[in-house]
Amino acid sequence: MKLPTPRVTIALTAITVLVSLAVLLTGNGPWAGHVGGFIAARVGGATGSPGALPVWVTPLSATLLHGSAVHLMFNIVVLVYCGRSVELALGGARLFVLYVVSAYAAVVGQYLSGPGDPTPMIGASGAVSGLLAAHAVLYGDRPAYHGRLASQAVIQVLWLFAAWVGIQLLTGVAFHGSMAIGAHIGGFAAGLLLVKPLLRWRHRGAR
Repeated sequence: MKLPTPRVTIALTAITVLVSLAVLLTGNGPWAGHVGGFIAARVGGATGSPGALPVWVTPLSATLLHGSAVHLMFNIVVLVYCGRSVELALGGARLFVLYVVSAYAAVVGQYLSGPGDPTPMIGASGAVSGLLAAHAVLYGDRPAYHGRLASQAVIQVLWLFAAWVGIQLLTGVAFHGSMAIGAHIGGFAAGLLLVKPLLRWRHRGAR
């Protein structure tokens, strides 16, 4: 049986890669980070750079910006791997909702970890963390969209999150970068909380 094409996952991947590479190849990374990255201090009233996007837009624009090709590569690998499977289970519209909500949950987590931080947060890691959590719950024990979500998947969820954070930490150390722990936790929590309601939404709509 031919599986449906994961169109939303493909679209998210293509847009993220195109925008990130365009910024990286033109050397506009620092400028783009201050214009489109999420800056926690701006929520408290700090003035942004000239031309900066509205702070409420930056949770989404930040997902399209990456500090390096390696940063982009790690996020895209997880986006493609988890996104296509989650889209198969939830459908394209619900995958998009999960991705967007996880992006906003990520900046909430980042803000709570440092409300006055003036450093731009960029990268799709927070939104991708939501997909990773959803994938772990859906496929941790058996295909959840054929039955009930398995509580046995909790341990695998935690191990996957630990591995994801570990990889990000190692990447940050190796390439002298930093990792937004709060954003990863926020995005991951959103994925855990949303996957069951979104799954029920799809099944209810299929009746």
